[in-house]
Amino acid sequence: MKKIYFAGSIRGGREDVEIYRGIVEHLKTYGNVLTEHVADKNLILKGEDGLTDRWIHDRDMDWLSGSNVVVAEVTRASLGVGYEIGRIVERNLWTPGNGKRKPILCLYRPQIDKRLSAMIAGSPTLSHFEYENLEQAKSGIDDFFDSIT
Repeated sequence: MKKIYFAGSIRGGREDVEIYRGIVEHLKTYGNVLTEHVADKNLILKGEDGLTDRWIHDRDMDWLSGSNVVVAEVTRASLGVGYEIGRIVERNLWTPGNGKRKPILCLYRPQIDKRLSAMIAGSPTLSHFEYENLEQAKSGIDDFFDSIT
């Protein structure tokens, strides 16, 4: 069973939590979503209560390292999501292993006043998919998983 790391904004804004929830539910058809809590509507802007920032960082880095696949929703600008993507791209480029890179999909809803970051759109190691609604996002996820299996 695949271990899937889903990245979405928490402290950068929770406006897309309903979309995250639909994405996470769909990802569960492909494996175990390690970061299912990102789609929890009760998770607030300040993050997870009772946990230190260091503990969250270390736990998430362990999950990221142990995952087989990374899916990130990147419409809402988030320093944390960018950090996670950057760390896994760096590890994919420099960590010896089976010669295969960890597949990474970035989902993005086009915005009238914002464009997808060139660091995502221009990266040869990331797949990205633009969508307008949850059904389109699910279709992009399906295509992505078909391409990596």
